[in-house]
Amino acid sequence: MIRLHHSPGTRSVRSLWLLEELGVPYDLVSYALDKSLRAPDYLALNPAGRVPALEIDGFALFESGAITELLCERFSPDVLGRPAGHPQRAAWLQWVHYAETVSQHCANLTQQHLMLREDHMRSPIIMHLESRRLAKTIGVLDAALADVDYLLGDFSAADIGVGQAVEMGRRFVRLDDLPRVADWHRRLSQRPGFVTAHVGADVFYPQAFYDPWPLPQV
Repeated sequence: MIRLHHSPGTRSVRSLWLLEELGVPYDLVSYALDKSLRAPDYLALNPAGRVPALEIDGFALFESGAITELLCERFSPDVLGRPAGHPQRAAWLQWVHYAETVSQHCANLTQQHLMLREDHMRSPIIMHLESRRLAKTIGVLDAALADVDYLLGDFSAADIGVGQAVEMGRRFVRLDDLPRVADWHRRLSQRPGFVTAHVGADVFYPQAFYDPWPLPQV
């Protein structure tokens, strides 16, 4: 039995998308981003009170990169994953965990634009800094995709993790300036697993794009 604890529009999307691509049976438990994630029963699964949490074999994993590694080792080591000893193993691991490098800036921008309730809590300076940092991390992908359709040539879980991060990031960085990333994202977004996993994301991000606020005049 596999059970994924998930909130639409969050990092748990990458685990849901991976499960869809693997084609394995699972139960899905969905949450709003509210106090339900701080309930004792949920904190027993993810002590940080965040998503995802994946229950498998009587154990709960709560780090998305670890979830990716375990599920690929178990169900698709040679297609969506890359097993130990594979010539692409190191590159696969690097891209799987690069998703968090991208996501940290997405999280900061999401907090600034959506999660802080009062305007005086928001910082135009942080918005501009994080937008530039996010653009730089996504720009790394544009170079990596110079001669390939996917990060390792063929579609893998590396594309799922980083692709989910870029799907969040496109709310804050325009992909038109990164044509290879834009084409890669377009290919990913046409996959049925992507479509299923991203249901509800538009509720989380009601705007198509969030511009940084104007910097204060000195």
